[in-house]
Amino acid sequence: MSNIDGVSYLWTGQQTCHNAEGQEINCSGTGQDAEFSYGIPWPVPRFEIKDALVDDRLTGLSWTRIANFAEFPLSWQEALDFVQQMNIQQQYGFSDWRLPNRCELHSLLSYQSCKPALPTDQPFKEVFQSWYWTSTTAAINPAYAWYIHMEGARMFYGGKGQSFLVWPVRAKGNGILPVTGQQNCYDTEGRCIECSGSGQDGEHQHGRDWPRPRFVAHGDCIEDCLTGLCWYRNANLTGRLVNWVGALTAVDKLDRQDKTRHWRLPNINELESLVDCSQARPALSKPVLFDNVQDTYWSSSTSMYEPDWAWVFYMNKGATGVGQKNIAHSFILPVCS
Repeated sequence: MSNIDGVSYLWTGQQTCHNAEGQEINCSGTGQDAEFSYGIPWPVPRFEIKDALVDDRLTGLSWTRIANFAEFPLSWQEALDFVQQMNIQQQYGFSDWRLPNRCELHSLLSYQSCKPALPTDQPFKEVFQSWYWTSTTAAINPAYAWYIHMEGARMFYGGKGQSFLVWPVRAKGNGILPVTGQQNCYDTEGRCIECSGSGQDGEHQHGRDWPRPRFVAHGDCIEDCLTGLCWYRNANLTGRLVNWVGALTAVDKLDRQDKTRHWRLPNINELESLVDCSQARPALSKPVLFDNVQDTYWSSSTSMYEPDWAWVFYMNKGATGVGQKNIAHSFILPVCS
């Protein structure tokens, strides 16, 4: 596993490479996620059990060991109220519990695992293979909030009136995780409200602050000053939809042509790190410096749930999902370190 000095995105956990049919192959020369393993590496052991809590030694966050702490699915507002009651009651002696923001809940995922999509050494109990709420509202529709599916690691958004699971977190973390970018708070109808006492992401804004400006243009490269990554300015490398192998091949061709940089297809955590949760269409901080921004982008990360599928990033929404590798349904946004 390798690391890049100054990055603030996590290793995906992916350790194997797979062809378009889903068969495991040797990683050398593939250009896939597991060949490079970029991102902040995980400590070993990653988790430390402290009675009813589990400390994540990677992020500095402390989670309830029971992953279904509320026992029943709750609406988004009910989830926020439930955590507020934990603080009133000083659950386990603490009064700083909160519903995790999008970055915090996402940090638990391993893209090498499924059912659940957590690191293999995870010590949690009652992890349900279902959706879990975050405290982060979806900018594309503020009547919706972000949630993550623990079966296969998808990250999408749902109506705040729906009922999903609650996994409380506490502690401010160690500064590895950045803020989500969300600064406002919204009710269940999507109306902007006062943040104080809401328990939402916009109230707490936990995480490392972003540099200002976050993105800087250098010719054909857009530097993300938060992660240290440099992105290809033309966010539609081939000018058309391609399949996954076509994406890997096109970026390899670009890399061989450019003698000054090492271009590659980004892993799913690198693509997700671009998101500004206060923005949509695209979910990027303004001003948007990229040219020809599209919606769906291939990552170099295989889906372990179905290895003939790969992870896809939805730029307009800021969501992550999967796409069948043999179908030309996504675009290419190369990255270099």
